[in-house]
Amino acid sequence: MEQIIVAVVLSFFVAFRAYRRKSLDFSGAVAGFLVMTTHFAVSYRFGAILIAFFLTSSKLTKIGEDKKKRIDADFKEGGQRNWIQVLFNSGIATVLAVAYSKLSGLEDKCLDTKESVTITFLIGGIIGHYSCCNGDTWSSELGVLSDAQPRLITTFKPVRKGTNGGVTLAGFLAAAAAGSVIGITFVLFGFFTTRCEYNIALKQLLAIPLATMAGLCGSLIDSLLGATLQFSGFCTVRNKVVGKPGPTVKRICGLSILDNNGVNLVSVLLTSLLTSIFCVYIF
Repeated sequence: MEQIIVAVVLSFFVAFRAYRRKSLDFSGAVAGFLVMTTHFAVSYRFGAILIAFFLTSSKLTKIGEDKKKRIDADFKEGGQRNWIQVLFNSGIATVLAVAYSKLSGLEDKCLDTKESVTITFLIGGIIGHYSCCNGDTWSSELGVLSDAQPRLITTFKPVRKGTNGGVTLAGFLAAAAAGSVIGITFVLFGFFTTRCEYNIALKQLLAIPLATMAGLCGSLIDSLLGATLQFSGFCTVRNKVVGKPGPTVKRICGLSILDNNGVNLVSVLLTSLLTSIFCVYIF
């Protein structure tokens, strides 16, 4: 009961603060509160991972807003997110956390297949989920500020900034760094919330390079999907890259099959699955 009370109070504070700072609109704040409460109620470590993703991505979204406003056709002040974006960025992890709670009895567990393959699989999915989300956000928010010319990941041809599937070295490095932040958060909080044998506890350090690779992998998958299944075109009237076809829009790449939320969902799903599988083999 104490953990649930802490979860509710802390989640309300973070969601309210995010709403006041325009990181979330009202619907996003409500969804964020529910998702965050679930994470913290299941495991303080899962809640910490979510907070690490949300706070770092929100901070980076606000960096260079003037420059991003000139490039991004869908720019919102403060990077304000609604309930749909919150669920697309945390829905799968929430489902995994609930499943974990049923198996673990709300007790923090280490990554250890000898104790439970299923629990290790679920934890790996949550690590992969937020490494992917953080990697995608960091690479997008910092990559667009880079002076380097983006190149389309499928052809390596130069493209305009803001083009879906356009990548830079700075973006990839940012994605890897973002993943490592998730891994470090997982490991550090695990020292305080879990009790494992000494050799198993040391092995948890492998979660850091694993999360780093998940951040990079998620960014790669996101870019590939963006370049092929998400439309990008240049609007001659707005003088910006846009995500929908139109009479004044010249196509750059991609098909109008997935929107940005759809690309995020698929990339998160694939990265979570791959990370879970690697966790089962490594731990």
